[in-house]
Amino acid sequence: MNFPEPYLNVYKNGGVPWEISIEPRTLHSLLFDSAKKYPDNVAVIFYGRKITYRQLAGCVKRAASFLYETGLRKGDRVALMLPNCPDFVIAYYAILSLGGIVVNTNPMYVEREIEHQVNDSGSTMIITLADLYLRVKSVKENTGLDKIFLTGFTGKPETLPGDAIWFPDLYAQDRPAPPEVEIDPVEDVAVLQYTGGTTGVPKAAMLTHFNLYANPRQVDQFFVGEGVKDRILSVLPFFHVFGMTSCMNLAIEAGTTMILLPRFVPTEVAQAISEYEPSFFPAVPTMIVALLNSPDLKDFKDYDKVWIYKTGAGPLPLEILKRMKNILKGTKSIINEGYGLSEASPVAVSSPIFGEDKPGSIGIPYPGTQAVIVDIETGTKPMPIGEVGELIIKGPQVMKGYWNRPEETEKTLRNGWLYTGDMARMDEDGYIYIVDRKKDLIIAGGYNIYPREVEEVLFQHPKVLEAIVAGVPHEYRGETVKAFIVLKEGQTATEEEMIAFCKERLAPYKVPKMVEFKQELPKSAVGKLLRRILVDEEKKKLETK
Repeated sequence: MNFPEPYLNVYKNGGVPWEISIEPRTLHSLLFDSAKKYPDNVAVIFYGRKITYRQLAGCVKRAASFLYETGLRKGDRVALMLPNCPDFVIAYYAILSLGGIVVNTNPMYVEREIEHQVNDSGSTMIITLADLYLRVKSVKENTGLDKIFLTGFTGKPETLPGDAIWFPDLYAQDRPAPPEVEIDPVEDVAVLQYTGGTTGVPKAAMLTHFNLYANPRQVDQFFVGEGVKDRILSVLPFFHVFGMTSCMNLAIEAGTTMILLPRFVPTEVAQAISEYEPSFFPAVPTMIVALLNSPDLKDFKDYDKVWIYKTGAGPLPLEILKRMKNILKGTKSIINEGYGLSEASPVAVSSPIFGEDKPGSIGIPYPGTQAVIVDIETGTKPMPIGEVGELIIKGPQVMKGYWNRPEETEKTLRNGWLYTGDMARMDEDGYIYIVDRKKDLIIAGGYNIYPREVEEVLFQHPKVLEAIVAGVPHEYRGETVKAFIVLKEGQTATEEEMIAFCKERLAPYKVPKMVEFKQELPKSAVGKLLRRILVDEEKKKLETK
């Protein structure tokens, strides 16, 4: 298919090449290359502790040697269930260097979610915090987990569970070099990144070494100038695809410093900005909202120490964008909005710092990335400028497919094009504007939430007859989870009761924050529950307010 590409003129006029030549390389080669080029550069700062690239590469090699001795082989899946910390980085690259596959796992998951993801991926090992051991132990018998590695922030506990290994011991002393493993960067999978895809059912995007090697190279070329690579404030979780690429892999590729924070606390972020003056701060919109609205930061003056605030994983409210721009007015700092998805490793589109700033737009495709708006009916006809259709993209960062789901892969990948499921329009300059989502995925605070998963939990409640879960507009989270419930005849229940029920079965960010009981739910002529009608009603309520 040949499509118009008006965004190429933005690159030409900005003096930035759209074409990019990326040699297929393994992802872990980024680390070892940087360790050779910049051995004494600080790779990680974690609560004052500094690790150089030479030290980091040494830890990775020793950990890889031990993992190999414990049985890890090419193609084996390892669940990595950690917040941002040095051991996440060490484990990630050690697994990859042996040809293993990282299964990014949210440490907030409850037992049911851990069990599903471990079984779906076929993970045989898991690396997690000692504080989370009991969750893992409770599901071990129902999974294929063979090895449990634990770590923590306060040192090795006096007593370690008998079936667990202390991960820091793996790299604490010299070991023989790990074996060289032959890896095909284009074909071999590096990471299984779970996502709702286009159907709302959690599935794993297979991201190859080349996909994940290419994406930071594209970011590097897109953000002209060296400043973006000085220091990266890394509070976005690395188990999230946005943080994995835009914080960790980008920093490793550039040989620069990651300022690691294991969780988002506005005062800690502000302190890191003041102390370390990071040049690049990737964030989800809720982080920006929290910084601007934290009562502890009403007198904070150091916002301009960051060169680029990079936002993604959800739209940045225009009112918040205006407030941030007013704060940064007259400084070198800028707000940069972008768009990505797990299936694209994740970054595909971003506002160009070398082009016009268009509020409300997600920008133009990254170097080497094609994007077009096509009709809904056939998915092959380009829509006229300004008209809405489905956004599809093509580039070196696009996934290999979905893990063990060939039918879903066939629907989403067609002739090399990734069908995003997002409704959008493109203007005459090639800038893209997201209008709506075909899929019902909820993005709250940067996290992906799949309504069907929450609905299935609600249907387990003995009083529930019908339920629809939807994302409704929220000032802070962008969207929040709301449940619409019809109770069985003669039953009564409270909002608190339903929320408590969900809290026992879902990670906190998936739990509905609002519950509305209804006599009936909207349905189509064939009885299909119509989520969109409820969402539209909520929007009208907000407009009325």
